[in-house]
Amino acid sequence: MTVAAAVLVSVYAGRAGAQDWRSASREPVGLAPDPALHRGPIVQVYGARTWGWRGHFGSHTWIAVKPAAAEAYTVYEVIGWKLRWSDSALSVTQREPDARWYGNAPELLAEQRGAGAAGLIARIEKAVSEYPHAREYSAWPGPNSNTFTAWVTRAVPELKVDFPPTAIGKDYLADRVLDSAPSGSGFQFSLKGLLALTASGVEGLELSVLGLTFGINPFDPALKLPVVGRLGPLR
Repeated sequence: MTVAAAVLVSVYAGRAGAQDWRSASREPVGLAPDPALHRGPIVQVYGARTWGWRGHFGSHTWIAVKPAAAEAYTVYEVIGWKLRWSDSALSVTQREPDARWYGNAPELLAEQRGAGAAGLIARIEKAVSEYPHAREYSAWPGPNSNTFTAWVTRAVPELKVDFPPTAIGKDYLADRVLDSAPSGSGFQFSLKGLLALTASGVEGLELSVLGLTFGINPFDPALKLPVVGRLGPLR
């Protein structure tokens, strides 16, 4: 029982306490360098559990970039409810990149700083502009926010993003069956995200069934499970 309790605590650590999304915290958690103090280019990839009951199963991911000497971060993400009044779910804003996602604390999935980040920013912007599903959204099995982030990270494998197993939609390939893994390395076989097999030096080995991901990563030791998420050393 002690082990089970510890696992449950790890699952819900940082989860939202607010009952209403309108009052849920969007405060930053201190993972993003202050642009006023860090003038060089920065790229960051974040993930956080979604709001409400969906957060038991799913996460939302996004990408933040700050070119050299920029005074703010630009955050790229897909937000499904934008389609209620707009013809695109793609959101491009200047906001705190490490803000809580409606109460839930974000996890920093990848980061690049300095000269190497400058070239990545241009490629990220190009991939964002070419995202093919901006006018459609489906929380399950995709395309959704994680489909978008995976689209970008496939184009920028230097980021080496190992998505949390709760990032439902990362395996959605639309009409394609074979592609690189979401990290941009290795390979992935996927049937519209409903059944997917992924193998790479970044993700390890993953099997996704109906959006539920099971996996093991021997390269960055971790066990990946639905609901629970990633079990392993802190990244």
